[in-house]
Amino acid sequence: MIFGDSLSAAYGVQTEEAWVALLEERLEEEGLDQWQVVNASISGETTDGGLRRLPRLLDKNQPDIVILELGGNDGLRGFPPDVIRQNLASMIEQVNDAGARALLVGMQIPPNYGQRYTRAFADIYPELAEEQETELLPFFLDGIYDQEGMMQDDDIHPTAEAQGRLLDNVWPVLEPMLRQ
Repeated sequence: MIFGDSLSAAYGVQTEEAWVALLEERLEEEGLDQWQVVNASISGETTDGGLRRLPRLLDKNQPDIVILELGGNDGLRGFPPDVIRQNLASMIEQVNDAGARALLVGMQIPPNYGQRYTRAFADIYPELAEEQETELLPFFLDGIYDQEGMMQDDDIHPTAEAQGRLLDNVWPVLEPMLRQ
């Protein structure tokens, strides 16, 4: 189950071009088509909203793996890093309690709120992954955010051309989880 925000909800791109659709294709190509992909992502989602929605989705879908791709909207809105961290930690605990494994997708934000906030935000993901013994993708937009033609005009959302790279960023962490 992919549990994220607009980056996973195909904002500004056709659903069939989005990285989640490409993941379904890759699973088939790799002989891993026994896995079913559920995309529970919503554009604009925050960690607070995710925390409220997650229990119902875990119960309904009973996933084996949950890709947690949240926090970017919190950071862009200047939410306190300790609140973001606490919400993500609670979600990881819920995933674990449901018998699933979490893959935490790290985010970084522009330095609009100053270096101290930007660093505190970025540190949430690796610190939390280590504390919770959770798989981590360090930065979802690696190789995308600073490349020509890879970001939409808003400089927040990846283009259709970037969707394959998003999947390529997730795959090295996700594939071993799928094969275990």
